Amino acid sequence: MPQYRIIVDLSERQLYLLDGDTVTRGFPVGVGRMLTGTPTGEYTIINKQYNPGGPFGVLWMGLSKPHYGIHGTNDPSSIGHYVSHGCIRMYNEDVTALSALVPIGTRVTIRQ
Repeated sequence: MPQYRIIVDLSERQLYLLDGDTVTRGFPVGVGRMLTGTPTGEYTIINKQYNPGGPFGVLWMGLSKPHYGIHGTNDPSSIGHYVSHGCIRMYNEDVTALSALVPIGTRVTIRQ
């Protein structure tokens, strides 16, 4: 059984899915702007909500830091940029693929 964890590298604007210490997938992401930066630290995925609507695209995965999550987007051109209010934005097809692999409780490390 895979031992998945996620690393979000803010400077690279990339989300990496690891199985143990091996990177298995990489995804481009949009992250927080200067004034509303994405918080660094260690978190876990605590819930998933499909079709949350609005700017969250097709899926929301809430983090253990209240009000922050990994989610899809209704603006695909924002991926790869510093654009959000602190959340981690992914292409809708990428967040759907990621969600299918990682269970609630998956560790998420956000680093500069």
